[in-house]
Amino acid sequence: MRSSTATPVIQLDGVVVVRDGRSVLRDVSVDILTGEFVGVIGPNGAGKSTLLGVICGLVCPAAGRVRVLGLNPADWREGIQARRRIGLVAQIQRFNPQAPILVGESVLLGRAGLRGLGRRFSRSDREVARRAMADTGVEKLAERPLGTLSGGELQRVAIARALAQEPEILLLDEPTASVDPAARQDLVNLLARLPRLTGAAIVCVTHDPWMLPAACERVLMLKRARMLAAELLEELYAEEGSSFVLSVMSGASDCYGRSEGSPS
Repeated sequence: MRSSTATPVIQLDGVVVVRDGRSVLRDVSVDILTGEFVGVIGPNGAGKSTLLGVICGLVCPAAGRVRVLGLNPADWREGIQARRRIGLVAQIQRFNPQAPILVGESVLLGRAGLRGLGRRFSRSDREVARRAMADTGVEKLAERPLGTLSGGELQRVAIARALAQEPEILLLDEPTASVDPAARQDLVNLLARLPRLTGAAIVCVTHDPWMLPAACERVLMLKRARMLAAELLEELYAEEGSSFVLSVMSGASDCYGRSEGSPS
């Protein structure tokens, strides 16, 4: 639950991102608290992944103020400090399927940013990685090469690697995309457990709002680079709310009697 006295770990105020002369995000403002699970929905090209890039400092805004864990992620030094405390599960897991890397080794790499270059992993690091694999249901796959895994298994490994980082913020970019229906539902069940497993602020981007788990407390809607509304998840399933969501996802006219406000 949101608390009026809690300090936000993510603060965006009037953020603008411009790419190739086109606004990708326009005047986006939002605060996200420790332990809060927030969904971000919208059609393709709405700026959802760009929003995650701004939060972790991989995208520099043209205007506006960004603070993550009290740091400016666009600053070189502060960005490095912030990213050590942020777990990111990218939409596409790019790797050479022929590379001789095992699942257990891949998850252990989540500890690398905390250890520093050239330092050996400790027994504690290995235990954290083992626990992350157990929590995500991939512990039995520890000795399997990454290239032999299914799409759903790869996503679970990616989430385990992020959990091994013991993040204070967890960013998920389309975690249920490109997996079969059975694996998708298993992933949704895993997402529902993440708040209890991590205690982190979680931001989950998806093009399918009905795949957000019940643990999601709030939904931000992006359309045409603007943030339109913030809703409680249960409101999405009401008739009026669902109609509004469908209009956002379809790219229909920005109407439905709601202003293009910037929620906080």
